[in-house]
This record gives sequence, structure tokens and C-alpha cells, in this order.
Amino acid sequence: MDSLMKALPAILKASGAAEEVAEAACIAAWRHAVGASLCDHAAAVQLVGPAPGQTLVVVVADNIWKRQLEQMRAQLLFKLNSVLGQPLVKSIELRVDPKTLQQARRAETKAAETKASNRLETADYRVPAELLSAAAGIADAQLRRAFLGAATSCVKRLENS
Repeated sequence: MDSLMKALPAILKASGAAEEVAEAACIAAWRHAVGASLCDHAAAVQLVGPAPGQTLVVVVADNIWKRQLEQMRAQLLFKLNSVLGQPLVKSIELRVDPKTLQQARRAETKAAETKASNRLETADYRVPAELLSAAAGIADAQLRRAFLGAATSCVKRLENS
């Protein structure tokens, strides 16, 4: 996973201004920046607004979690943009939406199960699950393939250096 996170800045740069790639990268970076335990209570679901100055929409389980994350907002924003390698996200909007949070968790679980059963291999190289998860958020199949190709190449280069 660390290799993928190190490759995110290069992937974003290679994709140009592709909104779907930026959104998938932000969601993957959110999971990495906040850690697994916080992801049980808060999930990034959407990147909105024109670039630059985009807002990451994060759904939380309840008002207690919303207040907690509001206090941590500056730290989370810094960590998130550090993982992305650029100030892509200007603000974090917190919404109390337990139903959407539950759907996001279900989708992640389903994606993880699918990845485990259908491991994508590229020339003796297994694509990290986090990369496949990020790619799953890209609706356009051609852009998804390009994202996976660029990301895989970046991860391989980082691992070989």
C-alpha cells in the first residue's frame, strides 16, 4: 500500500486534469491518511468543485464523529494533501449520513472480496488491492485501464529503486 501511496503524485500528474482519477486518488488517499479505525466511522465519497479549490465530501456516522473530525479538519487536510503530493483538496465537508457510510463500507467490502477472488496480474506482478479499489471508482473503462497501467508502472519503478 505504501508503494501505491508514493505513486499517487505521479499518477495524478500523468492523468492531467482527469476528474475521475483525482476523485479516486483522493478517496484512496483519505483511507491512507486517516487509518483503518477512522474509516469505520467516516468515508470520503466525492470530490466536488472546480480544480483547484476542490472539496472532499466525507460522510460520518453521527454528530459526535462530525464534531470530532471538525476539530481535526486542518490536520486531516494536511495529511491528505501530503499523500496526494499537491494541494488538490482545499476543504473537507463533513456530512452526517449513516446510510451512505454503510453503503460505502459495503462497497469496500465487496470490492475487497472481488479483488481477492479475481487478482489482476500484469506480467508476474500483482496489482495492489488499494490500487484496484481506487480504479473501481473510475466509471470510464478506458480511463480506468490507463489509470491502472500508469499506477502499476509507477509502483514497479518505486519498488525496483
